[in-house]
Amino acid sequence: MNQDLIARAQHTLETQPFSILLGTKVTKMDGSEVELSLPIRDELKQQHGFVHGGVLAYLADNSLTFSGALALLSNCVTSEMKINYVRPAIGEMLHARAKTAYSGSSQAVATCEIYVVNGGVEKLCAIAQGTIVKTS
Repeated sequence: MNQDLIARAQHTLETQPFSILLGTKVTKMDGSEVELSLPIRDELKQQHGFVHGGVLAYLADNSLTFSGALALLSNCVTSEMKINYVRPAIGEMLHARAKTAYSGSSQAVATCEIYVVNGGVEKLCAIAQGTIVKTS
């Protein structure tokens, strides 16, 4: 793991008020693979008791962008993204793991799997894909 990259990515998250509010941490950066982790708390749940889909989409968006930025070696933003929710996120922790599937000169396509940890067991709860583009 590259601790300098993780520290720089964490600093980026700490400039985003929404990321501060949620408490997101960068837990892995290796090659073009990224992992973001987020503890689940009641304020992040919807009326049925599982994590709100917007929180999962946020995790996917940020992890996809970090992965694309690593591949493109540039500042980047997400230009499009889709997400499939495959099971309710019920548990204690979320892990969003993204990796770049394709990288060209100005854009990359990345995929993300989001896992919920419940009682020490990880289960897939969402899958996302996005196109990441250079901003500079």
